[in-house]
Amino acid sequence: MSDLAATLDEAPLSRFHTRAIVTAGMGFFTDAYDLFIIGTATTLIAKQWGLSSSQTGLVNSITLISAFVGAFVFGRVADLLGRKKVYGLEAALMVGGAVASAFAPDLIFLLVFRFILGLGVGGDYPMSAVLMSEFSNRMNRGKLVGLVFSMQALGTVAGYVAGLTLLAAGVPDGITWRLLLGLGALPAAAVIYLRRRMPESPRYLAQVTGQGEAAAQAVQKFSDGALVPVSPNGSKGVRLTLWGFLSNRRYLMILLGTAGSWFLFDYAYYGNSVSAPLIVSSVLGGSASKDLVHVLALQLIVFTVAAVPGYFLAAYTMDRIGHRRLQLIGFPLMGLSFLLIGVIPGITTAVVPFLILFGTSYFFAEFGPNTTTFVLAGEVFPTSARTTGHGISAGVAKVGAFIGVYVFPIIKDHFGISGALRLSALFAAMGAGLTLLIPEPARRSLDDLSPQDVVNDAEEIVASAVPATVTLEDVGAQRAT
Repeated sequence: MSDLAATLDEAPLSRFHTRAIVTAGMGFFTDAYDLFIIGTATTLIAKQWGLSSSQTGLVNSITLISAFVGAFVFGRVADLLGRKKVYGLEAALMVGGAVASAFAPDLIFLLVFRFILGLGVGGDYPMSAVLMSEFSNRMNRGKLVGLVFSMQALGTVAGYVAGLTLLAAGVPDGITWRLLLGLGALPAAAVIYLRRRMPESPRYLAQVTGQGEAAAQAVQKFSDGALVPVSPNGSKGVRLTLWGFLSNRRYLMILLGTAGSWFLFDYAYYGNSVSAPLIVSSVLGGSASKDLVHVLALQLIVFTVAAVPGYFLAAYTMDRIGHRRLQLIGFPLMGLSFLLIGVIPGITTAVVPFLILFGTSYFFAEFGPNTTTFVLAGEVFPTSARTTGHGISAGVAKVGAFIGVYVFPIIKDHFGISGALRLSALFAAMGAGLTLLIPEPARRSLDDLSPQDVVNDAEEIVASAVPATVTLEDVGAQRAT
């Protein structure tokens, strides 16, 4: 392990960690607001534009499918060019997509603008997770990355509050949904400013580009002199090609675990969360568009009481419990909540028992796989492929979310809420099984988890701070050391 990596791994918690949490977390606040506010907005849009259920489902889910593209593309580019070079670009796409969506004149334009927004949202997943992970120490990495993810809770609450405020104030529906979509540009704009001041990941500089001295200076500057690592000049960097990454059996199995479990979780979670107005209004025996204020208020209460504590409890306990272990706890308990709703007769017509079980599923989603899938995918891959691995995992997950959001109303119409949630329970059980493919990273060094030199000789590209010709003998010598 290099001196610089050791300095980061053993650094005590300080102000520079807080600064990194805020910088990365504000992006995730925006991601959550943009993804979850659409369920409320489409309730109003469908009424105004006379959308069919399939059109409504497409509006709800288009951002998720473009997030797949954004996560994969930005994740790969960040490993090739560096984290900082693309860290503000996805935020700019979120600003532009949010503003344009607010002024969409018809369905086609709305779909196009939400697609653009989704590219930025998807790109922010690997960037926020990996940058925080690479700035973290090994003892508190789960907490620090988990706190970044917990901004999702605040972004979701902000969406509910914005919707309630506008509707309760009597703002016309046609203006309300436009304001709800446009407000997502404000936190994204703040993100652009914050990220301009954040340095390149020191682990990336030292381990991938070979700029050890620049990495040490970045750490010292970002920590206001609290950390002064020593890194030798001319240190070699290692780049793992995309084919080298995907053809490595060890990394491929881990990727199956991170991407597969996240896909299964997002199917269940986003299908239920984005369709929550439909679920809650059905249980209440009413129409979401008829009394949206009451539905939103009830959602806000359930989410605040059940989900929000789960986010922060997960962040503050996962380093002691274990990151993978917490996922193995949360998946079955979330699935059990879904299963009970699906098999208990009459539960979907009994408001209080239903909301208790629905709230319990929210709690164990956050105190479990919703948080841990984000954290794990940013830890278990080597530095030169870390955003690639996280981007693929997050992108595949968003495909699951797209499917869940799009088909949930259809499944509900054919099999009822009970049938839809029984399927979600099955997916939760499968997610727990795939989690077993992931190593336990809690309190372990990133370098110990994924050594940079575990690559195939023919697929390794070695670079140094000073350009040089590299032979396979050099590669073999580096591996031997």
